[in-house]
Amino acid sequence: MPETKATLRQYIRDNFILGSQAMNFADGDSFMELHILDSTGFLELVSHLEETYGITVKDEEMVPENLDSLDALHAFLMRKRAA
Repeated sequence: MPETKATLRQYIRDNFILGSQAMNFADGDSFMELHILDSTGFLELVSHLEETYGITVKDEEMVPENLDSLDALHAFLMRKRAA
């Protein structure tokens, strides 16, 4: 679902990248290493995923392997939606 990945990218840009920082990031880039998201940002992101896509993210699923890049985030969301 390319549109889902594009929608997630736009959400990250709109909500976590400040105006003058207009940065591009690759699908596999770490949000933490680029200082795009911090711990509070990840909580906001999880809340957005739950509200927008109707999924539940368990505490043990809030790990970098699931949330720290656009690729990881998209794959995680697709797995959750398929379940």
